[in-house]
Parts: sequence; structure tokens; C-alpha cells
Amino acid sequence: MARKDLLKNLMNAPTTTEEPRPLPRSDRGAIGAVSKSINELKSRAIIEVHPDMIDRAGIKDRLDEDAAGIEALKESIHEYGQQVPVLLRHSPNDEGRYEVVFGRRRVQAMRELKLPVKAMIRSLNDRELIVAQGQENTARKDLSFIEKANFAAQMVKAGFDRKVICDALSIDKTVISRMLTVTDAIPESVIRAIGAAPSAGRDRWLALALKVADQPPSELIAAAQGPDSDSRFAAVLSSLTAPRPRSAPQVLRGHGEARLGHITRSRNKTVIEMTGEGRAFADWLADHIDEFHRNWLENKQESGPND
Repeated sequence: MARKDLLKNLMNAPTTTEEPRPLPRSDRGAIGAVSKSINELKSRAIIEVHPDMIDRAGIKDRLDEDAAGIEALKESIHEYGQQVPVLLRHSPNDEGRYEVVFGRRRVQAMRELKLPVKAMIRSLNDRELIVAQGQENTARKDLSFIEKANFAAQMVKAGFDRKVICDALSIDKTVISRMLTVTDAIPESVIRAIGAAPSAGRDRWLALALKVADQPPSELIAAAQGPDSDSRFAAVLSSLTAPRPRSAPQVLRGHGEARLGHITRSRNKTVIEMTGEGRAFADWLADHIDEFHRNWLENKQESGPND
């Protein structure tokens, strides 16, 4: 659904400073037809709302703070005025207040400019709000793959079924499944540390999702370094692709400082290599490994798991 379809004919509607009062309605005969026409006109009317009366609602879609974009939007509005209205709904919790369906950046810009917000008002439940927000997101060209995927993941967390998610994003279940494969594999904290990464695309995010299994989120977040989100994505992917440096082997000594071989420790394994005199000891140790392992388990139980 294109943005022009969402906002079709809106700018031709009258602008008022207060919302029209609801009129009695009958569903029958000429009165019902007239009432229906009035309500249709009301739904297209644009009113002005003080920005302090508008609250956030729905799901946060952007991963990066767009301070530069807000400043550019403020400059445009200051010069040309607010050309496109936002969509609001009546707050279900606070009478007289409103919630943003879409147009959050415009509301923020108008709030900073201390100007009233031109808006359309709809009566929407939570499901309708999310679908409207998702369809607006689909019409926007600047939302990246991971922002849309994260939007879908947030809908899942909110309890919406796959059909609603598909309707909201105007995509089929196969694409939704691929998106959720990424957000299921990559922790949300890591996604937010990376950001929108507009140049990464679906295939590279899927490649990253295949590589992050069993990786501590803290290490991935630490790797997310760079001046922008695309650089941070590349840094995280590179950290998983590049071979990890091995720790230097240590000399393994036995009784009387006898040199038996080397021991190398890494995050996932410990390698003991017996050489020289240590080879005979290694053969003997292999024959008695069951006894040594049993003694180790008994000592571990006696000392406790935290000792």
C-alpha cells in the first residue's frame, strides 16, 4: 500500500481547530445515508492538535535515532508548513488525549517547533492501530530489512497472529518466517547495538543469524563498533568470520619439574600434547582415566559447585 493511497485526498479536506461533535445516527433510510456521509466527511477532516496532547503508541519501528532527519524536517516545516497530516486515535486511557498511529517524527518536529499538529483522527483498536502502522511502514522506503523484521518480532511478542503481521506488513508468511528466523537467532540487544544497517539487506542478516549460535550477546555488542550502523554490522559479522587467535601453549611439567609436553587452552577446548618422557605417562594416564575421572567427580561433589 503506497503512502499516496493512505493519504489520498486528505489535503483537500477542511482544516478545523477542534474535532466535530458526533451526531446521532440511524442506519435506516435517508437519515442513515446522510449520517453515513457526514461520518465519512468527519473521517477525512483535518484538525489541529496541541503536540503536548499526543502520546506514543504502537511499536517502535526505527532502530536508530534520527536527530539529523528531525532537524531537516523542522527546517522544511518552518519554511513550508506541515504538508502531510499525521494519523491519531483517541487515547483509550486518558480522555481528551490522543495517540500517534503514524507520523511520530512529524509530531516530534512540531513539538520542538511549538506548533499545533495537523492530524486526522480515527477510532482504532490496538489491532487496527498496528495494522495501520505496519502498512505505513511498508510504504516507506527508508525502513531497512532488520527494522521491518524487528517490527514483526515485536508484533509476535505483543500476541498478534501471523495473519495480522502479514496484513500489517503486506508480505506473505514465507517472508515473515525468514524475518523471524533472524530476530529469533540474534538477540534484540545485539540488533539495537548494531542499528538499522540499511545496506546490509536480508541475505547478510540471515548469514549473521547462522553465525551467532552460542555466542555471548555481550561479545557481539562489544564487537558492534563503528561510526554508523552499516559499519557496526560489518564489524560484528567480521568478528564471527575471522579466526580467533589461539592462546600461546604453556609448558606442562610433572613431578620434579619434568617437562611432559604442552597445554593449550581456548574458550571451547583444552588440548594437552605429551612429548618426550610425557608420551609414556600419557599412555598410562589413558589406561587409568576412568579412576582419575571418578576421583575428580567425588572431590567436586564434596567441595560444592562454587568452590
